[in-house]
Amino acid sequence: MSPRRSPLAMALLSLVSEAPMHAYRMQQLIKERHKDDVVNVAQRNSVYQTIDRLLRDGLIAVRETSREENRPERTVYGLTDTGRATLRRWMLEMLSTRAREFPEFPAALAFLPVLPPEEARAALEERLTSLRARLSAMDTELAEAGRFLPRVFLVETEYQRAVIGAEIDYVRSLAGDLREDRVTWDHRP
Repeated sequence: MSPRRSPLAMALLSLVSEAPMHAYRMQQLIKERHKDDVVNVAQRNSVYQTIDRLLRDGLIAVRETSREENRPERTVYGLTDTGRATLRRWMLEMLSTRAREFPEFPAALAFLPVLPPEEARAALEERLTSLRARLSAMDTELAEAGRFLPRVFLVETEYQRAVIGAEIDYVRSLAGDLREDRVTWDHRP
């Protein structure tokens, strides 16, 4: 059976391909590098569960275990040859093949008539405000990071910026259509 691919598993394999490291350092680097915008590491437990899975699948191996005074035991993991080959395969698949994903926003759009049109419009306008704020923050982040990082380390942020820009255009248009009654429905409680 092929190891189960996930963005977090791919990120952890990528980090240990740089150098052997312990779980806390992996989570720390993901946050320091702002990759937590594309890889969910909010729950430390998910990092440890993914590491356990990568170990079981033979994609990483324990390199050393140590304990410093007054600190918990730390296990350092390294990439195996199988892990390196799997990381490469996953990257090629993730870059070349569109995944079937189920984000919340399109699901909510699919069931829009659950709400009265005016409530749906108000919610969309609220989303528009937060999207514009996020776009502005991304522009600042790209400008600042672009001064010292090569572009290759910013391409996921460029992509997210493009997606948010497109979403802003769509949400603005749909909210306008609701405001002008170009999209409407009978709402029954």
